[in-house]
Amino acid sequence: MKHRLIIVEGLPCSGKSTAARFLAEQCGMTFVDEGTGAHPADYENHAFLTHEEFRTLTEMIGEDDGVRLLSAESEPTAGGVAVPLADWLEPEKSDFLMKRKIYDALPWETEKPVMLQKWRDFAENADEDYVFNCVLLQNPMCETMMRFNMTEAESAAYIGEIAEIIRPLNPFVVYLKTTQAAENIRRTAPERGGWLDAVIAYHCGGGYGRANGLSGFEGYIAALEERQRRELAILETLGLPHLVLTDIQKVYGAAYAQMQQAVCK
Repeated sequence: MKHRLIIVEGLPCSGKSTAARFLAEQCGMTFVDEGTGAHPADYENHAFLTHEEFRTLTEMIGEDDGVRLLSAESEPTAGGVAVPLADWLEPEKSDFLMKRKIYDALPWETEKPVMLQKWRDFAENADEDYVFNCVLLQNPMCETMMRFNMTEAESAAYIGEIAEIIRPLNPFVVYLKTTQAAENIRRTAPERGGWLDAVIAYHCGGGYGRANGLSGFEGYIAALEERQRRELAILETLGLPHLVLTDIQKVYGAAYAQMQQAVCK
């Protein structure tokens, strides 16, 4: 059976986006990068509002055109509405959304069903074959482990639910393992502006970082190395076909040929 979904996972600066784009081109599939505001299986720049909160927001906007635009770009999910963050909103309205932002602000008991419903909607309605840059392991681990300091077993249970939802698409996971996370990040960080400061603050200031007394660049790397260990362990429990490649920067040609042979069927 053809793989209708390929997901490339790994730590930051491991080569995920380049590898995912390559596989999409070689396999004739649609590439979806992380950070897009219109991801078919993820909410990266959205807030979740109950129906009552959504009515409150539309009343706050008060302009017919704005209300219509907001309604058109929003989608019902899990007992509420997912609303894209809009830079055209006035500060008061924007703050209303930011306090309900998916990933950064919602409590887990609210966020989990929203995310699982997004995956269900994607799996049931996918009319193209996709290559995703992460979202199966990275995004759930950033939430369950880094933000909420959940155990490996708790993370595995949640990711396992996602794996069951997407199983009908015969997904294949390519994991780009690295033994040189610090070196990769130091080399790439200057190209990404203030990204490094932001991710250090996120990883060291979240639930896992605080619980383990992490700080600075060394703390960030320690968190990533533990995340990778957990992700690889969880991947083995999912029952999904997968390929783990180590330090592909050292063997680009061979690694890319191996990826293509494994997934482009």
